[in-house]
Amino acid sequence: MERAATAHAKNADADTSVFPALVLEPGRSDAHYWRDLWRFRELAGFLAWRDIKVRYKQASLGIAWAVIQPVIQTILLTFVFGKLAKMPDGGLPYFLIVLCGNLAWQLFTSAFNGAGNSLVGNSHLISKVYFPRLVVPISALAVALVDFGIMLSLTVPAIAFHGILPGWQILLLPLFVLLALVIALGSGLWIAALTVKYRDFRFITPFVLQIGVFVTPVGYRTDFLPNWRDLLALNPLSGVVDGMRWCLLAGRTELYLPGVAVSALIGGILLGTGLWYFRQTERRFADEI
Repeated sequence: MERAATAHAKNADADTSVFPALVLEPGRSDAHYWRDLWRFRELAGFLAWRDIKVRYKQASLGIAWAVIQPVIQTILLTFVFGKLAKMPDGGLPYFLIVLCGNLAWQLFTSAFNGAGNSLVGNSHLISKVYFPRLVVPISALAVALVDFGIMLSLTVPAIAFHGILPGWQILLLPLFVLLALVIALGSGLWIAALTVKYRDFRFITPFVLQIGVFVTPVGYRTDFLPNWRDLLALNPLSGVVDGMRWCLLAGRTELYLPGVAVSALIGGILLGTGLWYFRQTERRFADEI
């Protein structure tokens, strides 16, 4: 009996060394939230890979979905603003102006929609397993980046075909990509948390985006609208669109630095307040979803 008890005690010690004990205590989840977020980074990678596979591998048209929608929208906006509205092009092919602007817009909308719908789309996981819920909207940004990479690989050759080779401005493109993701994640966190409680936001956000494509300089240049430029700069995406267009077209368009500063400021505010509201409501997600 004594030998059996001793062996059982040794096995128990070995088990605790292999499987560390999880201590539950009041306030522990809040105190170690950001550490837990890093610990669950593999879950974020798994969710991102799953979303990418669902979007491309299990779709009948596969990778073509990342091209069809932006191309059709670019053609339509070129016709509306270039042909019907006769907006000035500054000596550039109008198709390229819209193509570069639409590249930034598609990055934002894909990341924003992904983050905003991420919690409801993973309700089965949220209601059963504990993990920092912030992992879900962050992982949703991966699909937007893949879509952006595909469109960028087609946009750069199209620009070069028209005789515009990349300049040093292209080195600053990652900064505007990061700014677009910050704005999308900040606003997406608000929508994700609100959608859990108020499902109406799943129908409101597509309507807002339909309007947003016209108040964002996707289909026109802000440097030819001096009387409206400061007002348009209040839209944080204006600085992103102008910045990406400036980078891709080798400085052939004007970069409005005050607009970029406003975009960075509003993006920081959206991300900060979005994180705050998300954390305030996170405890109720499993019950309300």
